Amino acid sequence: MVTSPPYNIGKAYEKRLDLDSYLEQQAEIIGECVRVLDSAGSICWQTGNYVNNGAITPLDTALFPVFRSLGLTLRNRIIWHFEHGLHCSKRFSGRYETISWFTRSDDYFFNLDEVRVPQKYPKKKHFKGPKAGQYSCDPRGKNPGDVWQIPNVKSNHVEKTLHPCQFPVELVERLILSLTAEDDLVLDPFAGVGTTAVASILHNRRSASAEIVEDYVSTARDRIRKAWLGEIRTRPMTRPIYDPTLPNGGQKLQKVIVFPVGELPIFQQGRV
Repeated sequence: MVTSPPYNIGKAYEKRLDLDSYLEQQAEIIGECVRVLDSAGSICWQTGNYVNNGAITPLDTALFPVFRSLGLTLRNRIIWHFEHGLHCSKRFSGRYETISWFTRSDDYFFNLDEVRVPQKYPKKKHFKGPKAGQYSCDPRGKNPGDVWQIPNVKSNHVEKTLHPCQFPVELVERLILSLTAEDDLVLDPFAGVGTTAVASILHNRRSASAEIVEDYVSTARDRIRKAWLGEIRTRPMTRPIYDPTLPNGGQKLQKVIVFPVGELPIFQQGRV
């Protein structure tokens, strides 16, 4: 299960409640999710802060006792860092949210190889001992750790829809690839515009979603259809973070190949 519930901050898609009522509502939903969770499955609950009169309550901390009371084990508290958001005047601007990854048992599925990232020093070697001269890092790549820098979906993001708090496909992809196998079922009880379903389809997983805002349902259906047809546009997982101090922002330039008239190749349909 991968989801991002409302944060109870008065967005258009939610009714603001007092914090205790909100936590009770979340506890009921979490209980139903745990009820249908596979014994080797995982729950990833992505949250930010509840803000009231300038005071913040980290929702992952507030909800932790709920998960613990249901017998789940916290495996990671993942920090999702991004650069853009609201600017605060009386406190530091928030630039991260969290993903709490829980499992139901110790016999859970985890595949690190699917989400390895490039080594920072790939040519580093042991300088002494029996392995002197050999590469000291795993040639397959390294563990991405528990701090993930992934751009959030703002107005110029290729995935942007009408949803004001849409999370990126890239964020869900890393979770799905590491915590599920092909043909597994991924559930999102707060589907929004269908990001979890899109990421699932792109990686040959089955998906089930729930959403009550009709405009979001319509958008989700359109995105799911495009994902099935290979027409959905997403930010690739391998694309580096834009850096204005580097040429072209540190992005790789695409090669443009010119073919003579009458010699155009036939391209297979696939992911953009």
